[in-house]
Amino acid sequence: MKFFQTDIRLKPYARGFHLITNDVLSAIPEINEINIGQLQVFIKHTSASLTINENADPTVREDFESHINKMVPEHQPYYKHTYEGADDMPAHIKASLMGASVTIPITHGKLNLGIWQGVYLCEHRNQASGRQLIITAFGH
Repeated sequence: MKFFQTDIRLKPYARGFHLITNDVLSAIPEINEINIGQLQVFIKHTSASLTINENADPTVREDFESHINKMVPEHQPYYKHTYEGADDMPAHIKASLMGASVTIPITHGKLNLGIWQGVYLCEHRNQASGRQLIITAFGH
């Protein structure tokens, strides 16, 4: 079995949902050495998350942002953790709801995503710095 791992720092993104599939693929070209395996992408942050969804129509990403902001609104009187602003605690909740990692099958050296699927960075902060990802590929 082969294992490859790298970490990358993404550029700062505005709050919202952003396709990063190409960033991930560029960081780990060794997946072409794997016939059958898995790719795991893990984000080392508690106020941003990862998910897989629609990669073609950008309005899907806009709708994600609108909906999650309704689900987890800012300025709630019961939030105690507000040290870094009104988006602080909501960002932590959103990150837990969305998740810190995604796992994708590798088949014949390529990600085996559906035709309309891509990896999203879900940026939940208004003023975030670049995010750090750990990318691990393994298989035969």
